[in-house]
Amino acid sequence: MPRLRLLRAVVATGSVRAAADALGYTPSAVSQQLAALQRETGLRLLDRAGRGIEPTAAGRTLASESEPLFEALSRLDGLVGDLRAGRVGSLSIGYFASAGAAWLPPVVAALHAQFPELRLDLRMTEVKLPDSYEPDVDIFVERPEWTPPPGADVRHLVDDPYLAVVRTDDPLAGRGEVALAELAARRWIDNDLNDGACRRVLLRACAEAGFSPEFAVETHDYRTAIPFVATGIGLTVVPELGIRDLPPGVTTVRVVAPTPVRRIHVAVRKSAAQHPAALRAVDLLQEAVLSQS
Repeated sequence: MPRLRLLRAVVATGSVRAAADALGYTPSAVSQQLAALQRETGLRLLDRAGRGIEPTAAGRTLASESEPLFEALSRLDGLVGDLRAGRVGSLSIGYFASAGAAWLPPVVAALHAQFPELRLDLRMTEVKLPDSYEPDVDIFVERPEWTPPPGADVRHLVDDPYLAVVRTDDPLAGRGEVALAELAARRWIDNDLNDGACRRVLLRACAEAGFSPEFAVETHDYRTAIPFVATGIGLTVVPELGIRDLPPGVTTVRVVAPTPVRRIHVAVRKSAAQHPAALRAVDLLQEAVLSQS
């Protein structure tokens, strides 16, 4: 490839010396490389013309036909630079529902503005299966007995306490807080996946308080569970981040002794550790958390 580049320079400038000056070679080095190219191709590429040289028809054709190749290489060089800067390529972000609703819209908008050619792949990753997809950036809730994923850069984002959601005419509604054990005799509305990390955090806190909740209704998300509270069927206990707009007739009460708390982290996979968009996504997530605290 370097020899072909030299041939193109000689054909373009009409002189070995001019080509050598343009590319930072000595004239003798250019001559040696062109001689080697002729041996490799088995073609006579240059003829002597007085004190200079004259490209042969084969030399001109080879130089001309290599134009698309060098254009492609130039594009590849630019692509490498763009990839290093995160301007193109893709980035996958894993999230759970309440974090996605609260934080991802401004994060994604800012990433699109800064990296307009970046393809973002957003995936729900609440339940981890043994062969599940591992995103470049993953927002997740720490499970009991959790250990950091190997090779990942993990940063703590926020501790998210759980609140009891009750009817406004419930005796608990006028209180500032309620001990978790006081909810043992009440009927509950389940609000998470059976194996969800958030459900595990809540059930572990209930076990510490000495009981297991009696679920009158099983739903699998907060937005569905909360309206059931207004019907009087029971109460539900939801992380604060998962409580967006409460419907009429319900309110929240702080849960204590113990307070269930889910610890939310963001992990960047080792292979994406130097990706500018991944690093920026983490910064934006931390800004989003701070803005809503």
